Amino acid sequence: MYQYEMFELSLTGEPPQGSQALFTFQTVFHLDGEEKTVKGFYAGSNTYKVRFLPKKTGLYSWKTESNIPLEGPVAGEEECLPARTGRHGMVKTEGLHFVYEDGTKYLPFGTTIYALAHQSEEIIEQTMHTLEHAPFNKVRHCIFPKHYRYNHNEPQFFPFEKNAEGKWDVHRPCMDYWEHFEKILVRLGDMGIETDLILFHPYDRWGFSIMSMEEWKIHLDYLLRRLSAYPFIWWSLANEYDLMFNRTMEDWYEIEEFVAANDCYEHLLSNHNCLHFYDFTRPNVTHCCIQTDGMHKAAEWQERYQKPVVFDECCYEGNIDMAWGNISAFELVNRFWRGCVQGAFVTHGETYVSEDEVLWWARGGRLKGQSAQRIAFLKDFLYSLPSCISPWKEPFVMGPDDRNITATVFEKPEEAYERFRALVNTEERELSQAKDACYYGHCGDQVYIKYFARQCCAMCFLTLPEDKKYEVEIIDAWEMTRTTALEEACGRVEVRLPGKEGIAVIAKQLQ
Repeated sequence: MYQYEMFELSLTGEPPQGSQALFTFQTVFHLDGEEKTVKGFYAGSNTYKVRFLPKKTGLYSWKTESNIPLEGPVAGEEECLPARTGRHGMVKTEGLHFVYEDGTKYLPFGTTIYALAHQSEEIIEQTMHTLEHAPFNKVRHCIFPKHYRYNHNEPQFFPFEKNAEGKWDVHRPCMDYWEHFEKILVRLGDMGIETDLILFHPYDRWGFSIMSMEEWKIHLDYLLRRLSAYPFIWWSLANEYDLMFNRTMEDWYEIEEFVAANDCYEHLLSNHNCLHFYDFTRPNVTHCCIQTDGMHKAAEWQERYQKPVVFDECCYEGNIDMAWGNISAFELVNRFWRGCVQGAFVTHGETYVSEDEVLWWARGGRLKGQSAQRIAFLKDFLYSLPSCISPWKEPFVMGPDDRNITATVFEKPEEAYERFRALVNTEERELSQAKDACYYGHCGDQVYIKYFARQCCAMCFLTLPEDKKYEVEIIDAWEMTRTTALEEACGRVEVRLPGKEGIAVIAKQLQ
């Protein structure tokens, strides 16, 4: 076996009596005095499996424990070799950012394809081909099928079978479903794409969303036994959890605790909202998963939660008749820049009307819009930076005309502005943030960035350290161009701009 790659043990035996989801079957792995207990699962066809994700190299010993008679070796040893090229381990959080386990930088550039796994093989193949040529390294998609506009097809498989009364039986997992779903997970993983797996959602005509809490937990127990050893997976408790009116906040906290307690590898975990944010301060929650276009709040939320902020739904490029699905390609690119320049992260989606009703956001297929290539440009730019971006508060410098406003009242005009800021309440501050619409980020003293979004400036001032020299570039987010404006800049400098939307200024320290 290899470091950071799933290792699988298979044993044979008669099918479990009663529940095929709940029974005692686990393997204990030992390495250098440390041990990890991993629960196994029934995979159908008289086969039992245990999946293990080794994080360290070395000689592991293992022993299987079960209350079911099994055929095959129940103990043994396995050498874990160093990670192969391109295998970096699970994605973890590091401060306000993400990183692979081996320390490699990871910047999530996600997209949404809710019902990817529930489409025809033809559409799945189209989707995979599209993703091979797209910039996305994370896909949000669902375990359960989704029923909503432009998504009315009946899936081939469901996560479990029905009983004699025609009701869903969580004790009988559908093996065809899970094998089919895992093939999609693995294909995405092999392309370097993380699966942000949505465990529940309200868009349902089959009854999965209204099952009892006990049924949900039985389903989750099987899911976690089966999927947790995949390194390229995140847990999203729900899509728009606050629209599932049969669940209380206490229910969601209980589900969160259950997932965290039964995932021995501690995958990333969050919960997606419609209107009401989940409690991102909770210890099990690794990052903020937010539906809003309020990118001007990114720095504030980073400071408040001290966790990465991901705008996992900020409206979609498209032309459908719903406000969340008809922003322009430019506006989606603009929202990516607004969030990413502050060190937050943004997720793509596309909703263009199509006669076959195959819309990317719901079902996948082919991308029709113009934002993806420009998101790729932004992704390449951010990966080229020496470190991850953090929010930047550019030093405030008063111009001579600003000083005249307060010259007759204050000996030091800056005092007036400090008093003014102190009087502004929360609502007024938020309105001011949205109006100003300029976004700032930096990589220490090495890089400073200002993004002007919808402003059409012909010039700007940039305040840089006096004791260092910087090359200043103008970036056009839509045209995907970079033009040198100043070659050796320091202190407060004026930069001439093209007077159009979607312009960023970047100052890079000269070596």
